[in-house]
Amino acid sequence: MSVKQDRPRFFTVEEANRTLPLVRRIVQDIVHTHGHLQPRIQELQQLTADARTPPARALVMRREIEAEGKRIDEFVAELQQLGCVFKGFDLGLVDFYTLYGGRPVFLCWKLGEERVEHWHDLESGYTGRQPLTPAMEEEIRKALRPRRAPVRP
Repeated sequence: MSVKQDRPRFFTVEEANRTLPLVRRIVQDIVHTHGHLQPRIQELQQLTADARTPPARALVMRREIEAEGKRIDEFVAELQQLGCVFKGFDLGLVDFYTLYGGRPVFLCWKLGEERVEHWHDLESGYTGRQPLTPAMEEEIRKALRPRRAPVRP
């Protein structure tokens, strides 16, 4: 299942941090399920390589693996519905679109971190992570502040 938004949701740092309790639970489920699934996939590969394996046993295991893969897809879809971009099974990486310097960039969080405290360019990925500064957070907040109609006396 893939949920694709036409336009990404842009987050302030505060908004991204407010989503973390839910995002953290979903990412924990993804990482746990993925970690459990990998040895099962290897086991299935070994079973299917062995000509003595009963086809029914391999079929049952394949269906179980597909069901677990579907669960992972559903978890990722939940993150997408929140406006997050899931980036990595090993570290539990999640990116949040934001605006900085007049261009889209990602706020970056990984499982185990208490708060969103990093950002990177859309192209640079995790290796390009840089710490957020208070000045950057303020610029992001101002860039995403809702436009208000002027008040007339």
